[in-house]
Amino acid sequence: MSRAVHTGRPSERTMLTDPVRYPESAPSGTRTKRAFLLLALTLLIPGAAQVVAGDRRLGRRALRVTFAVWLLVIAAVVIALVNRQLVVSLLANEVFSLLLIAVLVALAVGWALLFINTLRIIRPPLLDRGMRPAVAATLAVLMIVTSGGLGYGAYLLNVGRNTFGNIFQAGPAFDPVDGRYNFLLMGGDAGEDRLGRRPDSISVVSVDADTGATVTFSIPRDFQNAPFSEGSPLWGVWPDGYNCGNECIINSLYPVVAQDYADLYPESQDPGAEAMMDAASGILGIEVQAYILVDMAGFEQLIDAMGGITIDAGGWVPITSEEIPGTSPKRYYPPSAWIEPGVQTLNGYEALWYARSREYATDYSRILRQQCVQAAMIAQLDPATVLTRFQDIAAAGTQIVETDLPRDQLGSFVDLAIKAKNHDVGRLTIGAPDFGEPGDLFSTYPDIPLVHERVQETLDAASGEASAAAPGEAGALELDRAGLVEALPVNLPANLPAQNVTDEITVDYLHQLAVNQDWATLEALLADNGECTPA
Repeated sequence: MSRAVHTGRPSERTMLTDPVRYPESAPSGTRTKRAFLLLALTLLIPGAAQVVAGDRRLGRRALRVTFAVWLLVIAAVVIALVNRQLVVSLLANEVFSLLLIAVLVALAVGWALLFINTLRIIRPPLLDRGMRPAVAATLAVLMIVTSGGLGYGAYLLNVGRNTFGNIFQAGPAFDPVDGRYNFLLMGGDAGEDRLGRRPDSISVVSVDADTGATVTFSIPRDFQNAPFSEGSPLWGVWPDGYNCGNECIINSLYPVVAQDYADLYPESQDPGAEAMMDAASGILGIEVQAYILVDMAGFEQLIDAMGGITIDAGGWVPITSEEIPGTSPKRYYPPSAWIEPGVQTLNGYEALWYARSREYATDYSRILRQQCVQAAMIAQLDPATVLTRFQDIAAAGTQIVETDLPRDQLGSFVDLAIKAKNHDVGRLTIGAPDFGEPGDLFSTYPDIPLVHERVQETLDAASGEASAAAPGEAGALELDRAGLVEALPVNLPANLPAQNVTDEITVDYLHQLAVNQDWATLEALLADNGECTPA
């Protein structure tokens, strides 16, 4: 009795009962459903379409990769929930991030090839003519979403990797001091009329290493007699503090050291910043461990990259014009524009002027506005903003940010920043009105022991109660607008626009006051322009 010879071809019965693998004899509607089913399988379980309808060996290999990736993603999510700091540290690591970029690119290419192979399995000539464009379009969209998404993720990761490499230093990690990390934050300005870069915005951000509770200590730019500890290289130059008179306001220390005493910090890439850290440590009585310097000339680019910031401004802030020659104190021509009170979304140019403007206002008001801008940036730099504007933010960051923060410690600092968003920021200004009154000489002849005492009280309050604000008299300048206007002199210049002084203040009214050089009235009207909260 002869035995049947197997040719390797499917039997007619198999072809009739398995339309997924053998669609030739299937109805038209079944072929269409099969096409979209195979596309869905490639989208959700890459390799499954090949197992059920194509090259099973290829499909099994792809499935092993798919399941391995799923396991790794699940593990990453679990680790992120348990130890978020470790995940951020790995992403910031140069070697790991490069490996991850290579993996993402490989997955993107592999997924794209699987979709192309799936199209071959679908066999478009078997589809109705009207369905072929729909299947092709669906395939294109799915490839863009999957392979394109992975490729774009690899690109962003590479942008971040380059950004971290350009901004952060390759150095040893450091431990918190008394349970806190202390960072010096400076806004640098190298204007044409200045010798070297001067940090006009000077503050120390102290963050609880466990809770993220944050306190900001603002140091006025005209602070004098900054002391240095015996361990500072500057102790030998200024053992009695930075006390050479009005020329030795603290923001001049940076260029002086950078130009004349850089040899005192031989291992530092920025001796001026190191000197400012020593000065801030002496003033506050705490150890400042690292610095972050933001170039104010590029600050507006960063704000624009974020899409602007939203604040609730309490008073009018001028965008200053050119200086009037020969005036002392310095006076300026009428402002080119004004930032109005109320909720405002500021672009980079406006935010820069809002933080820097000091015309018709005290340095204290300026410091308050700078603190407000910093808080608004922290509050509004959320994950959605970072993801959607990451490339622009990264590009701006490499141009305007300089720091000695170690790259390998980024994970712990990002984790701290996330924790800090859950707390109110305590504030203390080392000057009026937290110390003395506006116009007095506290910043010229500071009571350093009193400053140390108040700083420690503020830190203790922040550590004991995360939402506690720094002690002081921050409400001293919170003036009632209506009462202020009513108190203005009634003998205003005759060429002011027709307006009762108790009416709402307008841009035209303020502009005419500036034209008339009625600076006393403008200073009275703008006395509250430091009032600001992030919106």
